[in-house]
Amino acid sequence: MSVQERKQRQRTERERLIVATARELAEAQGWDAVTTRRLAERIEYSQPVLYSHFRGKREFIGAVALEGATEMASAVRAATAAADGPRARVTALARAYLDFAELNPAVYDAIFQLDGGLAYAREDTPEPLKDAFAALLESLGEVAGDGVHPGLFTEVFWAALHGLVTLTRAGRLPPEDTGARVELLVNRLAVL
Repeated sequence: MSVQERKQRQRTERERLIVATARELAEAQGWDAVTTRRLAERIEYSQPVLYSHFRGKREFIGAVALEGATEMASAVRAATAAADGPRARVTALARAYLDFAELNPAVYDAIFQLDGGLAYAREDTPEPLKDAFAALLESLGEVAGDGVHPGLFTEVFWAALHGLVTLTRAGRLPPEDTGARVELLVNRLAVL
């Protein structure tokens, strides 16, 4: 292994450590706790080393968002692959999405609520974000209904799921009724 390859490998490992630590800190204490100083202390590198990888909190958030989008897409695909039939796939998709948001609140916020400097719904949208949307579209496109653009239907269904996540987390919707909400959403929106 050349010196250059070793340095690149070390740089990549440092970036993974920084992102993992930012995510861990955000999940434990919220995004306000994620500062360059605190990250530097936790990973035992100087702040200038962190700045050589990321320019600040916005980029930490963006990196966590991209990693989280990849994980969410995998969770949705795994759930829908195990389901039999369109209704079961859409229900599994909704549950996997809501479960991901519940189990990873700081990551969910990084993807959908906070400014990580990422472009959405544009040509320059990063691939992990496009793939997360594609994971939803794969199952939702088949239940959009005649004359309804599958992408538009997916956006509306996704917006409904996001609303459920946001309102439940804010304490405005009781979590014990989540199953009934998912059933209602699937029955009313998905054309089966």
